[in-house]
Amino acid sequence: MKKDVIVIGGGIVGLMCAYNLHKRGREVTVIDEGTIENATSFGNAGLLSSFDKTPLSYPGVVSNTLKLMLKGQSPAIFHPSLDLKLYKWLYRFVQSANEVRTKKTMMLFEKYGQISIDIYKDLVYKEGIDFDFHHDGMLSVFTQKHTYKEKLDKYNYIDEEDRFEIFDDAKIKEYLPFANDKIEGAILFKKNAHIDPKKLMLGLKKYLQNQGVEFILNEKITDIKYENNKVKYIYSENKNFYEAETFVMSTGYKTNLAKKANKELMLTPAKGYSITFSMPKELKPKTSTIFNDLFIVMTPRFNDVRLTSKLELGSDDPEVVQKQIDSIKKNFKEYSIPFEMKDEVTWSGFRPLTPNDIPLVGRDENYSNLIYAMGLGWLGMTFAPSIGNIIGDLVEHNQKNAHNDDILLFSGFYQY
Repeated sequence: MKKDVIVIGGGIVGLMCAYNLHKRGREVTVIDEGTIENATSFGNAGLLSSFDKTPLSYPGVVSNTLKLMLKGQSPAIFHPSLDLKLYKWLYRFVQSANEVRTKKTMMLFEKYGQISIDIYKDLVYKEGIDFDFHHDGMLSVFTQKHTYKEKLDKYNYIDEEDRFEIFDDAKIKEYLPFANDKIEGAILFKKNAHIDPKKLMLGLKKYLQNQGVEFILNEKITDIKYENNKVKYIYSENKNFYEAETFVMSTGYKTNLAKKANKELMLTPAKGYSITFSMPKELKPKTSTIFNDLFIVMTPRFNDVRLTSKLELGSDDPEVVQKQIDSIKKNFKEYSIPFEMKDEVTWSGFRPLTPNDIPLVGRDENYSNLIYAMGLGWLGMTFAPSIGNIIGDLVEHNQKNAHNDDILLFSGFYQY
């Protein structure tokens, strides 16, 4: 039987698309090659960091990364590859590292980040989904004097008490009781938030199932059949066919299906790592914390703490590399007092990263019933609700890309 809307991919973006489409009265089927419990979204830091956080590609990123490499603290790892697309991506990344692009990206981050936070609040307070939502800011910690001074110079002229707070030593110790005296400074950016990704994913999946959204799991889609400028059906590894009025492709870093539509998506798999552990309660950070100069995020959770870091390009190895875990620990421990990390759980996964942190959202140019919701990289949790909202508008109103202002603003198909 022909379905209404099929969402291919059950990560956080796919689930948020399903949620938004369901709320608009559409009958939704989510198809995922796994069980969803093992999606990349589960390894996310849970930091919702759309306010006052620069994109990965910013002015000075190349020189700053080289400096960290010389100190042995660089989060970036590059594996030489024969894939020319990776070098094209790197070129576009460097081209995006300019003041104009960064300013524009940060403005878009704020616009769509606020939409996402409002939707998260609806999930908590209207839908009753508990995922440890805390709207208590993001602490940006600086371990280098010059980067702290640059940030202070930028924000000292802004008179917005509800937006940020510059911490003195006593306040840093209150928020980061584990920190040693090597911290150069810290700023609390109050509009950001954090969540527990696992609780969100499981809670949202359960909610959608209870609402009648169909889930077809352990079903890997391998091919797409086109007819008359539309997707006629998709085909699975298990030899099943699925027809639908609309198909939403939300397959993370995997672009094989897009290639079947002759669509070369400008994104690359960026491998990241996380370490989840318990620590003495009196030492836990008070809120989500980003070590600005180390690209390490530390997020307090109900029973534990999670560290996330690393940006590994050119790798196709899905396994946890202990050397990278040790590197994260070494960099982190340089700025903390000694304590034992107990019950450690390590993880690695690939994020779908675009050169400018702008997602790839919108209808395919050749196949009108195929929609992309891809490329959110390390900001999947931050922007997935707003992407779901954009997809909802596109489907509900049967819009072309040119008639949807959000796609023209916030899609990498139209932003360079």
